[in-house]
Formats: sequence, structure tokens, C-alpha cells
Amino acid sequence: MDDPGSLVPETGPPLVVDVDGTLTDADRRLDPRVFPVLRAWPAPVVVATGKALPFPVALCDFVGIDVLVIAENGGVVVSGPTDRLHVAGDRAAASAVASAYRERGYDLGWGEIDLANRWRETEIIVRRDAPLDPLSELAAEHDLEVVDTGFAYHVKSIDFDKGTGLEFLAGELDRPPGRFAAVGDSVNDVPVFARAGRAVAVANADDDAREEADHVTDASYVDGFLKAVEWFAGGSPG
Repeated sequence: MDDPGSLVPETGPPLVVDVDGTLTDADRRLDPRVFPVLRAWPAPVVVATGKALPFPVALCDFVGIDVLVIAENGGVVVSGPTDRLHVAGDRAAASAVASAYRERGYDLGWGEIDLANRWRETEIIVRRDAPLDPLSELAAEHDLEVVDTGFAYHVKSIDFDKGTGLEFLAGELDRPPGRFAAVGDSVNDVPVFARAGRAVAVANADDDAREEADHVTDASYVDGFLKAVEWFAGGSPG
């Protein structure tokens, strides 16, 4: 596709989009074809991710769009246009789970400097090749849950998710969540899908996301995202 930006309709709903597995390839490499689409979108674009806050904020800055970010699966939300930062919880319980997990002889899997968790405020993540059962057991002891996004295990509060993050940002933008269109690939996108007016899962999506979506593309990863844009614009049904 020579000009992905040409897919963007002249008018459209606010867009909420996942990052890993949706704007990236299977190795979490961001595809530059998304830049002109996000930049040209005719309504607010919300970046909703399980990543720590600096990553989606940097993405918004480099793309050149307003900082409208749901990070840490709803744990931290930023509305740049209204200068609001919302932190839904703290990391104390998740850190206690991580400490107990290490005491049992397991490792989070990110190395000594642990860039995956260094800037997290409300959750911790563990590599998916680490043992899940003891992690889930310890999380339950602290009234937390473990969410498998397909890229990592997220140990987080049950009180927030990407959907609660969308509700906060929708309020800041004075638009109901049902006005938004959503694209994603994982179980952590389901709460957004449930609140958005239209939801598309890319072809690589897990069963939970596919079941909640209004439409599933026939293409994966970024190609699926571009197909979702076409679907929102009323073009190709792919």
C-alpha cells in the first residue's frame, strides 16, 4: 500500500488502539505505516496499552498527535488536552507478589535493570516463559489478577482495566465511550471492546478479543489494523 494515510476518512469516530500485536509485528516492532494513519485521523486517537507510561507518550509525541494514553492496562491514564493524569492504584501489592515470586526461586525474566518494570506505577509484568501457576497463586493471595496479553503476564488490580481508562478519557473529552471505535488483539482489549461503539480484532487476536469484537479482519498485526481502518471508513470488509 503506497499511502496508508489515504485510508483515513474525512470524518470518523474517536479511535482507541492497542499497540503490541496491533500497531506492531509479532516481535513488537512498530510498523511505520501506522504513522500517517494516526496523524491524519479526523478525531481524537487514544493509545491503549499494557506498556508503562513513557512508551505510549513517546509514541504520541513522535507521531505528532495529542497525548491521550491508557497505560498499564488502565492503571495510568493521561489526557494531554485537559492536562489530567489519573493513576488508578499503586504498585505495592504487585511488588509484594514479585518479591514473593523471587523468594520461591523464580525470576521475572527481564534482567538486572528490568526496563520492562522500571517505570511501572500500578502493576508488574513477568515474561511468559516463567511459571504461571505460582504467580497466579501469589496474585490471588494479594487480591490481584494475572492477565496474559500474549506478550507478558501482567500482575494487576482487578479494579481497573483498559475499559475504565477509556471511561476516564471519554469523560475528559466529553464524548461517551460508545462513540469510540476500537482496534486490538488481546484479552486486555476486551473491556475496551465492550464499551466502544464498534470494535475490530485483528486476525492474530486471541479468542477472547475475537469473541467480543464486532468484526475480525482477515489480516494480522499492522495489516489487520489497516483493514480495520478501511472497515471503519466503510470500505473493504477485510
